[in-house]
Amino acid sequence: MAQVKVYGRRDIWAGRRRELSDLIHASLMSAWGLPEDKRFHRFLLLEADDLVCPQRSERYVIIEVVCFTGRSDYAKRTLIRELYARWPHDPEDLELTIVEMPRVNWGIRGVPADELSLSYEVEV
Repeated sequence: MAQVKVYGRRDIWAGRRRELSDLIHASLMSAWGLPEDKRFHRFLLLEADDLVCPQRSERYVIIEVVCFTGRSDYAKRTLIRELYARWPHDPEDLELTIVEMPRVNWGIRGVPADELSLSYEVEV
């Protein structure tokens, strides 16, 4: 499981959500083997004055991936490299944070996630 939060300026990214979502999900599928239908993205778009980021352009985006623990350092590095390889803008305008937590901390489909059978591997 991975949930993605995207923070950026509304005036820049509101009309480009799908483009950004596709870029992120393609990276997750390639790096971590997430299935195509496991896309959970939230866009938290802000007014220009609400996103303070000196020395960054108006395209500055923060991506936060919240996921189950279990992915190797190699897999996390691979995701970071995948995202930057696909990013069509200045790399200074993209930041990624990976936040991990145990499956028991997630409730999914009525049960703790550590009791779920998943259709994909987490330990990659």
